[in-house]
Amino acid sequence: MSGPANVPEDVDTEDCLLNYSYIFSPDVLKNKVAFITGGGSGIGFRIAEVLMRHGCRTVIASRSLERVQESAAKLMAATGQRCLPASMDVRQPETIKAAVEKMLRVFGKVDILVNNAAGNFLCPASGLSFNAFKTVLEIDTIGTFNTSKLLYQKWFKDHGGVIVNITATLSYRGQMLQVHAGSAKAAIDAMTKHLAVEWGPDNIRVNSLAPGPVSGTEGFRKLGGLLMAAADHCKVIPLQRVGTKTEIAHGVLYLVSPAASFVTDFNFLPE
Repeated sequence: MSGPANVPEDVDTEDCLLNYSYIFSPDVLKNKVAFITGGGSGIGFRIAEVLMRHGCRTVIASRSLERVQESAAKLMAATGQRCLPASMDVRQPETIKAAVEKMLRVFGKVDILVNNAAGNFLCPASGLSFNAFKTVLEIDTIGTFNTSKLLYQKWFKDHGGVIVNITATLSYRGQMLQVHAGSAKAAIDAMTKHLAVEWGPDNIRVNSLAPGPVSGTEGFRKLGGLLMAAADHCKVIPLQRVGTKTEIAHGVLYLVSPAASFVTDFNFLPE
């Protein structure tokens, strides 16, 4: 069987792409500003890069200031766009508030929020401590709410905006060793639908994007992705392969672009 066709270039390391082929106009996000949690590595780093390659300025936020400072330098060198590193903990609203206020002082606005910060590890439910379960929900679910609410209060309520929540497919059918992460991501999917309905009248679109296994990420390395690929488990995936960070970033690019101006995530059930 030949290799997959039309798969965009990617690199497994925390580095920018050596070559990039544009699918959208290079200036589709010109003068936009994006706030990306967990933007210092993995999927978040590639999302920042792809948005910046399309004219967007970004803030990448993480608990590790050193990590986001290093990542910001790489992103600016590769794209020519400004990237502001910010140290914050999505579990602590005051740190988010400080990062958002700094962003507004520097850029004067925000157009896009990507909630990407997450925590995960493999553990059977029987061996999962109460605190470990709580911690994953605090980072993933509560962190998503905290950041979304603060951006809503500080800017989106009066100016509109776009929110993309990075979730996962873990909860769709159940999976071994992932009750904590699956529960957290399922809650984010539900939150996305509620916020889309409540904040839609304020011209705020809210969507979630749920990747399966994605190569070149810490999660792929730690959660057995390499073993899954080697054991031919990818046959359960329709395309028979794992995704790439660039492909996930392209999904986010579409959702935050004008091409998705009428796309927001909610379920409508007639009475």
